Amino acid sequence: MNKVRVLVVDDEWNMRNLLRIYLAKNGFEVTDATNGEEALEWIGKQSFDLVVLDVMMPNMDGWQVCSKIRETENIPILMLTARTETKDKVHGLRLGADDYLTKPFDPEELVARVFALLRRSRVTETDDSQARTILHPDLKIDLEGRKVLVKNKPVEFTPKEFDLLYVLAANPQRVFTRDNLLERIWDLDYLGDVRTIDTHVKNVREKVRRAGLSYVPIQTVWGVGYKFQEPEDSR
Repeated sequence: MNKVRVLVVDDEWNMRNLLRIYLAKNGFEVTDATNGEEALEWIGKQSFDLVVLDVMMPNMDGWQVCSKIRETENIPILMLTARTETKDKVHGLRLGADDYLTKPFDPEELVARVFALLRRSRVTETDDSQARTILHPDLKIDLEGRKVLVKNKPVEFTPKEFDLLYVLAANPQRVFTRDNLLERIWDLDYLGDVRTIDTHVKNVREKVRRAGLSYVPIQTVWGVGYKFQEPEDSR
């Protein structure tokens, strides 16, 4: 079996070396890049299963790299940052990051988050539906190919955005709390902010709207969470 390939992007040698040691010890094949330009070169010539990406780098910062990656790839991205402000995390999530870890961190926690991201990026199943293809008006969600079509045209989603839409669409009219969605999509041991869900919901809504979907598929249930709602249900 081929090893899972992880690209580590950080301008500090000590951090790259630390991550390489811990990831390799857990069976990952690690490639490292010293800056954003080098990272994009690697991604252009080799496939990776996950990217660990530092935010604060010279010339091209991690946010710019994340945005560039999302133009062509849906691989999970774990961002490392020394900044703790919520607005910075929200900015990264809007650009397509899947998780955040604040420096300094325990390397074992990073490895656990990597495993969780990989596990969730493979296939997201729900307790109630094993549907491989979900059809709603003007909307098709293909779990096997991890593709979303709006009016038969593909729409690009990050792995977590796809998982969020799939879980809700597979259970129309069922209300999920933010904690429910964190457990299903970000795994039980996720330590992030529940507002991560709000950011991803906003991203999904904007993308399907721009693609021409005439209704808002994810509805807010105030004080509780979110549900998937077809257009006839909203009349």
